[in-house]
Order: sequence, then C-alpha cells, then structure tokens
Amino acid sequence: MGIEDIYQNVEHKDNKNTFELQTQNNRQAEGQAQKCRGSRCLVLITVSLGLICVLLLVFIILQHFTITAERDMRKSWFFMSNKKNSWSDSRQYCRDRGADLVIINSEEKQRFMSSFTTERVWIGLSDTEQEGNMKWVDNSSLKQGFWLEGEPNDLNGTEDCNELNPANPVLNNWNDLPCSFTIQGICEK
Repeated sequence: MGIEDIYQNVEHKDNKNTFELQTQNNRQAEGQAQKCRGSRCLVLITVSLGLICVLLLVFIILQHFTITAERDMRKSWFFMSNKKNSWSDSRQYCRDRGADLVIINSEEKQRFMSSFTTERVWIGLSDTEQEGNMKWVDNSSLKQGFWLEGEPNDLNGTEDCNELNPANPVLNNWNDLPCSFTIQGICEK
C-alpha cells in the first residue's frame, strides 16, 4: 500500500464522514422543520376548534332564547269571555278566572291575537286614568301600537278603552271605543 493509497483512504473516509455528518445534519434540520410545522399546525387546529366551539355555544344560546320565548308564548293561556260585556266587566270576568285582559307588546303576539278570534274583542289597554296616556292592565305604558288609521281618536271625548278588530289588517286593527260598549274580551293567564 503506497502513500497514495493511504491518502485516498483518508480522503475517502473524510468524505464519507463529512457526507454522513451533512446527511445527519440535514435530517435533524428536517426533523426540526417538521416539528415546527407540526406545532404550527397543532396551534392552528387548536385555534380553529376553539372558534368552532365559541360559534356553537353562541348558536346554542340563541336557540335557547328562541325556544324559551316560544314556550313562554304557548304556556300563556288565552281564552275569551263567553258573553259580551263592557271593558271593566270583561276585565272582571278575566280576573275571576285568575287572568286579566290580554297585553299585546310585540308584533308576533299581535299577529297571534289577530288570528285567535274572528270577533271584535277587548284588549287590556285603556287611557281611563289620564286621557292620551295609554296603559296596559299591568300599569305598563304602551310602547308599540297596532292602530287602525286615524285611531285612537277619542270620538266625542268618550273613547277610553281599546278593542282589537280582526276584520281590519293584522297590524292595523286596534280601535278606541267607549268603555261601556259591549263586546267579548280576550283573557290571558
């Protein structure tokens, strides 16, 4: 074995060691990059799942409110007086049965009440205490009305009680009448 062979073997070993070292370094670098990519991917997946959970929670809460509102509407009992009375007698009829004249404080309830009857009926709204200051039977103020055009007009200064007349358009069928007028009333428990 000559000197050239020794140099060749040493050179070959050095090249082989250098190649193996570079290969090992490349594998370690790729492993680090994969770990880094993997951890980024894991963070992205975690954040995405968190957002999905938040959106699902919001959806469930909104559904709960909707279902609760519908259930509350259904569990209120509505019934009509069995004969025509003045507003105060209709109210007393309701009270004798653990109820009162109906309070309509939403468009949804107005639509429901308008479909509930084909007759003119008293509702629990009047301005008997102070002219022009409409109050519900629970003493709350009127916030939204569904008045027939030109109503309430307090004709001849005698119209202080209010009816719902389903013969008129659903969102415009309230009218003020003298409280002594006799029609049926809608009661709500």
